[in-house]
Amino acid sequence: MRKYRLMVPGPTPTPPEVTAAAVLPVEDERTHAYAEVFTRVVANLQRTLRTRADVLLFASSMTGAFEGTLQNLFSPGDRVLVATNGAFGERWVQMATAFGLDVTEVRHAWGEPLDLTRIAAAAAGPGLKAAISVHCETSTAMVNDIRGFAAACAPLITVVDSASGVGACELRTDDWGVDVVVGGCQKALMTPPGLAFTSVGERAWEQHRHARLPRFYFDWDEARAALAAPIPRTPWTPAVSLISQLDVALRQIHAEGLDQVLARHVRLGRMARAGVRGLGLRLFSPDDDRHSAVTAAEMPAGVDATALVDRLLDRYALQLAGAQAPLDGRVLRIGHCGFMDEFDVLTALSAIELGLAEFGHPVRPGSGVTAALEVLHGLSPTSATTASRTVLEGHPVP
Repeated sequence: MRKYRLMVPGPTPTPPEVTAAAVLPVEDERTHAYAEVFTRVVANLQRTLRTRADVLLFASSMTGAFEGTLQNLFSPGDRVLVATNGAFGERWVQMATAFGLDVTEVRHAWGEPLDLTRIAAAAAGPGLKAAISVHCETSTAMVNDIRGFAAACAPLITVVDSASGVGACELRTDDWGVDVVVGGCQKALMTPPGLAFTSVGERAWEQHRHARLPRFYFDWDEARAALAAPIPRTPWTPAVSLISQLDVALRQIHAEGLDQVLARHVRLGRMARAGVRGLGLRLFSPDDDRHSAVTAAEMPAGVDATALVDRLLDRYALQLAGAQAPLDGRVLRIGHCGFMDEFDVLTALSAIELGLAEFGHPVRPGSGVTAALEVLHGLSPTSATTASRTVLEGHPVP
């Protein structure tokens, strides 16, 4: 018998207190008592996103909220810019096309940083209504420069998919001029899947008033009206137990302190990247503190990433992730966002070392763990917090 360890970019493990909240008695959402829970969740999401904008909560996967964003911002034939450098950016292209929008794609190779000069040139094109980008592109472990993206696309409405970024990677919605952020609960927010949320700034509300795509379930007007009701709630039947779980998770995050949470993710990212290099592997994701939610490693010749993922699960009960085409079989992804600490990273590196050896790749025993521990020995909690703030300011961290 082995302990199951979930270390994929999402879903992520839930703290015991969050798990326990699922078995509390179901409450009627139409009461003042439950409205207190609901409004606290919305307020804490605003704190997490660092925004004063409306935050609308939906019982759905994040893809539902992504579709709702398109429905609420655009009319048939509207022109939108989508910057892509991975699978989830390309999904936005597919969704926008499915809704009859005219898409200008600024395409990058998977894992390549956004070229803000190219994006700015494309954003100056005539008739564009908005620009869309992914914050943390988990298909490649690339975290995009959202502050730079928003500046490059001004004065267009900016939409950011922060599915696995919010709560793990620095995001200052208002300060960076981001109009819409879409996220969910099952990644760094440490809650089981099933809830999505959208922050909507004033410029986005203004464009929404002229949007003509059909909508019903994800209608922002309905969600905003329900939020402003005497007993605030969602317009449709809410996922009561999931909201209670998210309430506990968000309170844990803000009890730890959002800056401290981000610093912890910076620390885990440094350890994971050092460990990957210590194992003699090449990083696919950049060796940069911005990339704090997931680490991607290229597999050596003769080792198939998908087969290694299966072996680590079967032999050691460690769940990591491979990659989607065209990286399938070539890249291994280690998720370290949410309810994670240093020992989770060390355990994952130990298992990867054993798995590589079983596939015939020579590894010096303890090399990955030693490299990660060297990072940990040299990084105090104070310096980790400083590192997080330095990333926020846009300067490289030595």
